[in-house]
Amino acid sequence: MNEVVLLDTIRTPFGRFGGKLREFSAVELGALAAKGVLARAGIQPAELSETIFGTGILDAATAVPARQINFKVGIPATTPSLTVDRACCSSMTAIGLASMKIRFGEASIVVAGGIESCSQTPFLMRGTRWGRRLGDFSVEDPMHVRNPITGLALTVVTGNKALEHGVSREEQDEWSYQSHRKYFAAFDAGVYEQEILAVALEGQALLTLDEGPRRETSLEKLAALPTVYGSPTITAGNAPGLNDGASAVILMSQEEASRRGLTPLAEIVAYAQLSGDLESSVYMPGHAILAAAKKAGIGLRDLKCIEINEAFAAMPLVSTKMMAGGDAKELARLRSMTNVNGGSVAIGHPPGASGARVAMAAARELRRRGGGYAAAGICGGFGQADALILKA
Repeated sequence: MNEVVLLDTIRTPFGRFGGKLREFSAVELGALAAKGVLARAGIQPAELSETIFGTGILDAATAVPARQINFKVGIPATTPSLTVDRACCSSMTAIGLASMKIRFGEASIVVAGGIESCSQTPFLMRGTRWGRRLGDFSVEDPMHVRNPITGLALTVVTGNKALEHGVSREEQDEWSYQSHRKYFAAFDAGVYEQEILAVALEGQALLTLDEGPRRETSLEKLAALPTVYGSPTITAGNAPGLNDGASAVILMSQEEASRRGLTPLAEIVAYAQLSGDLESSVYMPGHAILAAAKKAGIGLRDLKCIEINEAFAAMPLVSTKMMAGGDAKELARLRSMTNVNGGSVAIGHPPGASGARVAMAAARELRRRGGGYAAAGICGGFGQADALILKA
């Protein structure tokens, strides 16, 4: 079997809901990211075996968005594409699928990533195609994120589960405050220079940074925010926004990278995909990381850094608590190396794009730390999770 490497990565800035990227479709954002990563790596579109892109909100991406991206990028019409919907896990799933194809010799070079335009997600009017003689029309907003099976808002489920695991509102606010603080410390130090692709805006300066992070955030401001949708703990401050953005990575075999004289960012050592009950998302990233680490034959002590997507601040808090198994010192150690440059509460969370973002964040931080092993995990889709183990 082939060793699989993550050659290079890039993402667009993540825009606010209705912000500077609102005129870009999800497909257009994906094309920007795909073009950017190909140009950076010096790979020609015709050299690709396949493209795999994930999206969490198909309503905003229309039909076969990965195929559309291919044509916008100039990838030959004969190149296969795949669009993945595994909710917020989608772009990490895309990486996992690409790595498996390369490992077993079914592909040579693959661009994988994710896309989302929450700003262009349409309202839904179900049952109106054939008209109505009498009565009101009902409009549904996919952005009011709820579980379609239980009808419960995810904020309610997450808040209740956080409290069940002993994670308070105050801890979630503190984590969120640190997410913003760490983001700006990293941004000012140049950590994000190689990760973020500058996007040209009509009649405006280039967009070179994420719109969500707030330098002025304080614990006092976060504590003053009301909870939302009936949640006991979740506020607009300890959850990410509804965001726009895209991420893309290039994967190939180590043999191919060596043949080309290329130095990859990291090796994809293991990939794990799990599912649990409908209300398990808050701790599932931790379980997925443990599963991936077991596949890789390593323990948590071997990890140099961890990225866990902050779908809410509760996710890394509960997941690390579960991973520590009741050991307070181990919990402190795990949290000290988790999301060290800020997370999605600050950066933003375009659902389809976040899985690849946490993967690239883990790979780049691992290189900064001199190599070793890193883990990246993300929850999504009502009790699902993916995780990667990377080595550099």
